[in-house]
Parts: sequence; C-alpha cells; structure tokens
Amino acid sequence: MKKNLKSIALTALSVLFGSTVLYGQEIFDINTLGITEETITPNYQFEYIPDFTYDDVARKIKTMETDMPFELNDRIFSFINYFAVRNRDYTKMVLEREAIYFPMFDEILAKHDMPSDIKYLAIIESGLNPRARSRVGAMGLWQFMPATGRMYNLHTNYDIDDRMDPELATDAAAKYLKSLYKMFGNWELALAAYNCGPGNVRKAIRRSGGKQTFWGVYDYLPRETRSYVPQFQAIMYLMRHVEDHNLYLEEPTYPIAYSKIQFNQELDLEQLAALSGICIEDLEKLNPSIQNRLIPASHKHLALKVPASKASLIAENKAEFKEAVALTNERIVELRTTVAAESGIKATAVPTGDLITYKVKSGDVLGSIAQRHGTTVTNIKNWNNLSSNTIRVGQNLKIYSNKPISNPTNVTLAENSISSNGSGSKVYTVQPGDSLWLISKKLNGVTIDQIKKLNNLNSNQIKPGQKLIIG
Repeated sequence: MKKNLKSIALTALSVLFGSTVLYGQEIFDINTLGITEETITPNYQFEYIPDFTYDDVARKIKTMETDMPFELNDRIFSFINYFAVRNRDYTKMVLEREAIYFPMFDEILAKHDMPSDIKYLAIIESGLNPRARSRVGAMGLWQFMPATGRMYNLHTNYDIDDRMDPELATDAAAKYLKSLYKMFGNWELALAAYNCGPGNVRKAIRRSGGKQTFWGVYDYLPRETRSYVPQFQAIMYLMRHVEDHNLYLEEPTYPIAYSKIQFNQELDLEQLAALSGICIEDLEKLNPSIQNRLIPASHKHLALKVPASKASLIAENKAEFKEAVALTNERIVELRTTVAAESGIKATAVPTGDLITYKVKSGDVLGSIAQRHGTTVTNIKNWNNLSSNTIRVGQNLKIYSNKPISNPTNVTLAENSISSNGSGSKVYTVQPGDSLWLISKKLNGVTIDQIKKLNNLNSNQIKPGQKLIIG
C-alpha cells in the first residue's frame, strides 16, 4: 500500500514538474523528497494550466455527443485558448454559477424539445448573471432588449423587470431560438440571428450569393456576430472538458434551496424579511427581477421565492404576514427612494406613477409633456439620459406618468381611433407608440386580456394601423 501511494505521488509530481522539482535556485532529485504514506495529502494545483494542441481538441470534439455538432477551426480554437488559458477566471466564475441555473435550463429546454447545449449560450450572453445589463439596454441571463422581451411577454416597469426573471427569460429564449431555427434550419445561423437579428442574417445570406451556413456567410455578418458563434462553440467544448484543462473550483458553490409562495397582493420585501428572519440579500438573489424590494400591484400574481428553510414559517403564518407586509403609497416611495440612493440615482428621478412610452409630436416641448403627465422636466431628462431640453418629432420618451388616464390628449386620441366594423363591433385603430397596456388605459374598462381574447392574439405585439376589436 505504501509503495502504491508513493508511486501515485511520484507520478503526479513528475507530470507536473518532470523528473526533477525546482525550488528557488536549487534542483532536488525526486527520490530525496522523503515522501511517505503519512505525508501524502491531496494537493490540487489550481493554477496549473495543462498544455493542449489543436489535434487534441479536434479529437475530443469529434467524439462529443451533441445535437449541435461543429468542426474545429482556427477561430474556434483561439477562443478555446482564450477561455482555458488567458481568461481562466471568467470560466471559473461561470462554473461557480453553473449549479444555480443549469438544472432549470435543462428542464425548460427539454420542455420545448430543444438541444440541451443551448444553455451554454447564456454564458456568452451574460456570464450567468441574471442582472447583467448591456450598454444598449439588453437585460438578464439571455440579454433581451425591451421590444423583443415584450414579444415574449417579458414586461418591464420601474419595480419589476421580467427579463431578469431566470425562469421567464429562459422560457422566452427557448421560444425565440426555436423560431429562429425554424426560420433558418441551421443552429449556427439561428444563434447568429439571436445576436444580430434575423434581418442581418438574411442580408448576409443574400450578399454571400445564397449560402446557407454560418461559415459560408461569415464575412458578411456584423463583426460581433462573427465572434459570437465561435465563442459559444468554444464554451460548449470547454464545459465538457473542464478537468482536462484543470478548471477546478477551489471552493464549490451551492444554490440556495427555495420554495415559492404567492401572496396575491402588493408586497414589502424588507418587512417580510424582518418578520421571517430572512436575509434581504438572499431574497434579492432568489428574485432578481424585483428591483426595489417591493412587488407592485401590476405583479400581484408573482410567486415569491423564499429560502426553503423559512417556507414553512411563512406558509403557516401567511394570514398574519399578509397584513404586515402590505404596501402603502408612502412605503412604495420610501423603498424606491432608498434603493435608488443605494444605486446612485437622484432622488428627484424616483417615479411614483405608471410607466408609459410617449412619442414626441410636432409642437411638443419637455415642459408641456412634463405638465401633461404630472412630473418635471428634470425627471424626464433623468429617465431618458437627456443632456439637454432638445427633443425631436417621433422620439420615444420613457415617462412615469401620474395622469395616464385623465390626459385629455389620450382620451381624444382614443375617441378619434374608434370606429365600427360591418358586424357592429367597436374597432380601435392602433396608433404609433401604442401598446396593449397603453390602449387599455385609453379605453378605461377594457383589459389587456380582453383585447387579446377578442382578437385571438397570442402575444402583446401590435403594429400601427392594426384594427383591434374592443367590444
């Protein structure tokens, strides 16, 4: 036994250092190290980077079992080298987060009959950070832009951003990627379209003379997309071979076990945390879509994730908790202001109204728009990152309006847009800048769900000029 242990240790050391071991300026023969059964303990060389060749990687890729096969080339190999050697810290970071999200990814992808390897795309998109924000406004694990998110029922207001809900966003990403695959019949092109949009991929296909593969249209794609797909393929390989590249975690991480509890009311998370003894930071980690430690009236249906260790306590005392954690208008403003201050946002920009998108019309100035919506010019500038008072016709402004329904302009616009069809039903003509939410506000008493049912709509996507039955 002692001989076998010594042999194993010698083999490990010789692999790492060759037949001799360097220490300072001296060279020691390996047989003089005095290794015994008693002195042998596990010694993981976390910083050791194994050598690998192009041919080594190519052989491993050929034997990979995947629904998204690919062949190695210099571009992909350069990214494998980047993630395995030059930026190992990034790869270890996502390995730490893998246990939190991959089981959920696998479950949702299987539900949609999607390749399980799609989950690695979230590493390229966000580094598995559900609160990741891009410079152009994409958010969440799957980096949805606001418009694309709305197409897949990911809605946003000041307090809740569905794009940062891991489960909702993953379900939306699976649906979107599946539609892109049906569009192009090729996973590499579908991934490219996810990055730069299907229009840019179609343009690249036309400019390439009709080629239908990623590498065939590679030279005609946007620069970022040329790197996007090879990075995904590099990660897809590397996450299967972390041991081969010595990408071990020094301290394994474990997800917080949780249960879901639905209160069906506005909710003060800070008060709930205080009553139940939950760390507020744990509630925020489990519910990244909640922005201001509160659940507003618009999301009363939201099921709150709570640590499993506290779920029984909350469930057993739910009736008592419901009243204690209810929100008042004053408390909503207080929570929003506190979180904004922690984020460095000016207190004057903290909204108290409903989020709308206002399209600038001829003759508009910021002063009149602010007055019409019960806010200030400074707030509108802060919400839209405007450095001056200059606005242009057709520009969309994000406004937290305190008067979305009583606004005379909206009422007049709604009345002028309503007509009757041949069967006697009332019909609303969609205006530029309209959304189903905004239409429901204009047509007081008509809900979004009613509009969707009357018009057999499967999503919230509408376009100017479209006729909607409203009654």
